Amino acid sequence: MSATVSTESRERVLVELRDAGKLVLVTHENPDGDALGSLVAMHEILTALGKDSVMFMAAEEFPLPHEYRFFLLDRLMTVLPDDVEERTVVFLDCGNIDRNSADLLKREDAHILNIDHHHDNTRFGTVNHVVPDASCTAEIVWDLMHALGVEPSTPIAEALYVGLVTDTGRFMYENTGPRAHVMAAELIEAGVDVHEMYRRLYEGVPYGKLELLARALANVQRYDGGLLTITHLTARDYAQTGAEESYSEGVVDHLRAVSGTAVAGVVRDLLGPGQDGQRKVSLRATDGRVDVSAIARAQGGGGHRQAAGFSTEMDWPELIEFLRAEIAAQL
Repeated sequence: MSATVSTESRERVLVELRDAGKLVLVTHENPDGDALGSLVAMHEILTALGKDSVMFMAAEEFPLPHEYRFFLLDRLMTVLPDDVEERTVVFLDCGNIDRNSADLLKREDAHILNIDHHHDNTRFGTVNHVVPDASCTAEIVWDLMHALGVEPSTPIAEALYVGLVTDTGRFMYENTGPRAHVMAAELIEAGVDVHEMYRRLYEGVPYGKLELLARALANVQRYDGGLLTITHLTARDYAQTGAEESYSEGVVDHLRAVSGTAVAGVVRDLLGPGQDGQRKVSLRATDGRVDVSAIARAQGGGGHRQAAGFSTEMDWPELIEFLRAEIAAQL
């Protein structure tokens, strides 16, 4: 890891992982590629060490986005194990403990290992191994894997590669450093089929996702000379296209690519029970001028400087006014 990493936190988390006999691994709600890749890879690593490891994700997280359904989620539970209080809890890629809905994981006596790369991580763990300049949490797991003496099996390598390639935007985002490419080379040598992985993640797109993208592009609006490029997707859009909520993934990248944009955004209605009036706002910054994680935190969300999000009940005019003011305050 880089020189800015706390050697102490790295050594502490390694001791904890070596000494723990029983663990439960968790990540944030609406898990993305880095969350899922880090979760699966860490589970496989601990299993290789002979640990009693289980993964937990709440039932409402399923079905996963179609691009991640190839994961074989062996030993994944949708209810916490009965012996959860005896297990070391490992949070992966979770900047804030409230981004996981399971209250039992938040009890005061929980023994938590917090492994993450978000710069705004709230350090909620018993041990906090947070590496803000890592390209992804999967990169941190990859480093710990080596320190634990585990060789990357094909399932471990594929899971780590998913985390790496998705969180670096296929190695195009500014968080892509030399270690990301070194890591990729090693994972390919360990058995990752790059073309097959690309096909799984970015091809085989359901037609409903294409229809949803068409609606999102038709709804694009620009403000302040194009500094804010934003679109919205309504519950009606989802119903008429037969699209799942996860089909909006990737829409914001089309907006981010528009010349003159400082912040791109996608606002979508949440479709779950009891979520009437709730909207999910996904933000992307095109360069270093605006820290979108600061905007998200102002509404109880979070993320990275260049990729963040939050949920809100604000109506469209109020939300646009808020975003324009927050962007202007940083420029």
